[in-house]
Amino acid sequence: MRVGVLTSGGDAPGMNAAIMAVVKAASYYNMEVIGIKYGYKGLLNGDIHKLTYSDVENIADKGGTILKTARCMEFMEGSGIEKAVEVLKNLDINSLIVIGGEGSFKGADRLHKLGVNVIGIPGTIDNDLRYTDYCIGFDTTLNTVLECIGKIKDTDYSHDKTTIVEVMGRYCGDLALYSALAGGGEIISTPEKKLDFDTICSKLSLRMNSGKNDNIIIITERMYDLQELQRYIEEKLKTSVRTTILGFIQRGGNPSGFDRVLASKMGIKAVDLLNNGYSGLAVGVKNNKIIDIEFEDVNNEIVDKQDSYDMLDILLH
Repeated sequence: MRVGVLTSGGDAPGMNAAIMAVVKAASYYNMEVIGIKYGYKGLLNGDIHKLTYSDVENIADKGGTILKTARCMEFMEGSGIEKAVEVLKNLDINSLIVIGGEGSFKGADRLHKLGVNVIGIPGTIDNDLRYTDYCIGFDTTLNTVLECIGKIKDTDYSHDKTTIVEVMGRYCGDLALYSALAGGGEIISTPEKKLDFDTICSKLSLRMNSGKNDNIIIITERMYDLQELQRYIEEKLKTSVRTTILGFIQRGGNPSGFDRVLASKMGIKAVDLLNNGYSGLAVGVKNNKIIDIEFEDVNNEIVDKQDSYDMLDILLH
């Protein structure tokens, strides 16, 4: 069996550990692994090279992805998908492992339906694939967010200031939620539990009236006009507010131990599924057990986070 592996979409810490696990597990089963650079874009261009055991020996602790990544609109078109199938056939790659997020999985599912053996591994810092408790990269990014917020807190405390901190997440509030659960902030607004401006001001006013003049407001990206929110709070509460967008600093860095172990387990599982003739499945983790689910059901199986929000209400009351 000749297995292709690619990373697609945004990079996530732990992708290299997943690549390492795929190559080593494939070696165990006497499979050949072909690395495809720049995701689906590289697949269409035939940008490939063989990956050996020694090639991946020391990559698990490195951030980013050695295979590079890129977005490719051409691939999502009908002609692009058909070209990808033809390229795989010409390169004698009969199986494919895709490491990425929701968009990457949609492409993988389309390839599967055209007869390509495909397994998906969730790699996205947003943790927005709801069928799995955790995606590769989320834990590392959470720790980066907490480190940044901790430094902001030092200055806020020294000056009795409030700071709005915007974290990544696209349409998923897990980074904001778990940051607050870990003690990173006092007020939180996420796509799942969005607060309007007046509610944010009310919560902040209560804290300030109780003598807490340094506060962190954690919000998920794409939810507000930050300058508008800052002005609204300042005018209504007659206080000074700072705004910090953490941005792409959240993506980089050496993956945490948790992400490396998770990536290794998922990589081995993906190869094992291919070795046993399976296709069209996404690997995940639920209740600390590695699972697999059909691509078609990825958005139907939802991990319930209500318990976490209930705990947050207790911590931030």
